[in-house]
Amino acid sequence: MAISKQYLKSKPVCKVTFTVPAAEANKVAVVGDFNDWDPAKADLKKLKNGNFKGTINIPVDNSYEFRYLIDGAYVNEAEADAYRWNDYAGAENAVLSV
Repeated sequence: MAISKQYLKSKPVCKVTFTVPAAEANKVAVVGDFNDWDPAKADLKKLKNGNFKGTINIPVDNSYEFRYLIDGAYVNEAEADAYRWNDYAGAENAVLSV
C-alpha cells in the first residue's frame, strides 16, 4: 500500500493518491473523516496490474482518520503518518496528516 501527497500552491488542498495492491479483490474504497466514512464517495479504480488507485483532494492543515475497505473488510495503511485508537470501531485507524 502507498500514499503520495501533492500540495497545491493555488489552493489549500493536497492531492492524495492512494494505491492498494489487491489483485484478488473485487472492490476497494478509502473511507475516512475526509469523506464522512462513505464508501460510495471513495471507490478506487482497479488497474491492469492488480492495484487499486485513486486520488482525493483533501483540505490541508489537519489530520484525518481513515481505513481501506477491501471487499467489505477494513484494513489499515501500513505507511500511515500515525495510528489512533477508535472506541467506536474497537480498533486503530490510520491517520493521514496534510
